[in-house]
Amino acid sequence: RVAVCDFVSPTPHGTEWGLGGTCVNVGCIPKKLMHRAAQLKEALLDAEAYGWEVPPKIAHNWKKMVNNVQDHVASLNFGYRTELRSANVTYLNVLATFDDEHTVVLTDKKGATTKATAASFVIAVGGRPKYPDIPGDRECCITSDDLFSLSKAPGKTLVVGASYVALECAGFLTELDYDTTVMMRSIPLRGFDTECAAKIVEHMVEHGTKFIKGCVPTKFERLPSGKVRATWSKGQKEEEEHDDFDTVLLAIGRYALTQNLNLDEVGVEVDTRSLKIVCPPDASSTVGDTEQSTCAHIFAVGDVLEGRPELTPVAVKAGMRLAQRLFSTGAGQTMDYDSIATTVFTPVEYGCVGLSEEEATKELGEDGLDVYHTLYTPLEWAPPTEQAAEQRAGRNAGATCFAKVLVARHEGSRVVGIHLVGEHAGEIVQGFALAVKHKISKQELDDLVGIHPTSAEVLTTLSVTKRSGVELKMSGC
Repeated sequence: RVAVCDFVSPTPHGTEWGLGGTCVNVGCIPKKLMHRAAQLKEALLDAEAYGWEVPPKIAHNWKKMVNNVQDHVASLNFGYRTELRSANVTYLNVLATFDDEHTVVLTDKKGATTKATAASFVIAVGGRPKYPDIPGDRECCITSDDLFSLSKAPGKTLVVGASYVALECAGFLTELDYDTTVMMRSIPLRGFDTECAAKIVEHMVEHGTKFIKGCVPTKFERLPSGKVRATWSKGQKEEEEHDDFDTVLLAIGRYALTQNLNLDEVGVEVDTRSLKIVCPPDASSTVGDTEQSTCAHIFAVGDVLEGRPELTPVAVKAGMRLAQRLFSTGAGQTMDYDSIATTVFTPVEYGCVGLSEEEATKELGEDGLDVYHTLYTPLEWAPPTEQAAEQRAGRNAGATCFAKVLVARHEGSRVVGIHLVGEHAGEIVQGFALAVKHKISKQELDDLVGIHPTSAEVLTTLSVTKRSGVELKMSGC
């Protein structure tokens, strides 16, 4: 017998959602759909170069988009409820906290409590957006938990943070014609390849997103007009600056939702900094050796588990593998967390798998790493780019994409990383991820015949290395 306890605490602005977790309700799904809305605006502008008569003024209806996105999300919520029922899984809309190692206290929305017992537990509570804990943050600002169901158009927006959530949201807001500024304390996309991150920011700046760099907010105030006054500084000795915005979106990171689970009571260790559940090095070799907590029958999957990629497909597959090991005959497979591909859905997408150039340099040494790289322009961009100088077009003249492949020189030229900044990056890198996972060599990648004319084929023709010192030149079909 299996039961699922699902409970969402409202945001400071009262936003709640249904079954399915962050990805479905306030993450990947609504984000990708709004990213698509932004892409369609670009396509409309590009269409002129292909002979389409486009009206001089293109208008976007925020409320209509939000309603349609939320209708789709609601359909997914309903589908999950139906699937649970079909699988004879009991669904409980309650907050579960541990009472002892085999007992949880269940609290519903009205505060009524009951208890339930189980032989094993899987914690998959994920995380929620952080607040900077400065005056006015919760009263005046929203997070990604609120944005995708925002009933009123955001207007002039300040996005605080430089995470993938921050840049993705800032990107589609800019493309939807909202005056958007990103305030970043240090570097963009920490943990990703820095060269690719820089190219994303460069592309966003070229397309209208503003950046305030090296600054942190110090307070937020709600003005009589309804606008939010954001005040910031570059350092303790620097003079403060401020500006007024219709919306302030905080995207400064996330924290694991473990504080209210009473994990101390059952001996589950939590990392003091990230609040994530720690997987002990001496975990069982047959059950839960990658998801087991410091309590033998309590497991964790997804963003709540320390040291694992914060990606929905990772949590899904890890959960499936764990269930197989717990309830199927035989030991079953463990989750392989190595070489997992991901994509950042900024206006120009960034897909990657394997090591970043910084990680590869640290692991292999500068002498042990070759970086093959190229600039390219997708064929589809050619007509719009050529007319951009004289007429309005979706992309600036000279807009480029970028690809690089990282190779371990002294390990049979094994490919240890692939990075692509360009259209459809997620679709492209998903296929090449299998090759990286199976440790292909650069020669094997070169032996692959590309599909012409596609952006993906640039990964099969890379010949210039950074080591060579040869200046990159634009390539295209």
